[in-house]
Amino acid sequence: MHKATKNGKAKRTSGQKLTPRQKRELAALASLRDRDIDTSDIPELPPGAWKDAVRGKFYRPVKQAVSMRLDADVVAWLKQRGKGYQTRANGILRQRMLEDIKRA
Repeated sequence: MHKATKNGKAKRTSGQKLTPRQKRELAALASLRDRDIDTSDIPELPPGAWKDAVRGKFYRPVKQAVSMRLDADVVAWLKQRGKGYQTRANGILRQRMLEDIKRA
């Protein structure tokens, strides 16, 4: 969520509770049917505009610090390619998680 400041720039207000007015505005927007939304000020892009698009390029999930006890050989294997072993471990776990979700 963003909030306009005096100079017209947006200020991030993530984590703050919504005001009653914001809740009403969001409810009104959510109740609109797609065909009732005026998009004339944002015309559709031609199909070629999406040829180099990358999904999730700027997505950064929230990280949570954890303490885990791993087998020494597993840690050594993760570290053998240099820096970034925690990121590699996270990637392996994420891949497995997504595979598991697809199966469910």
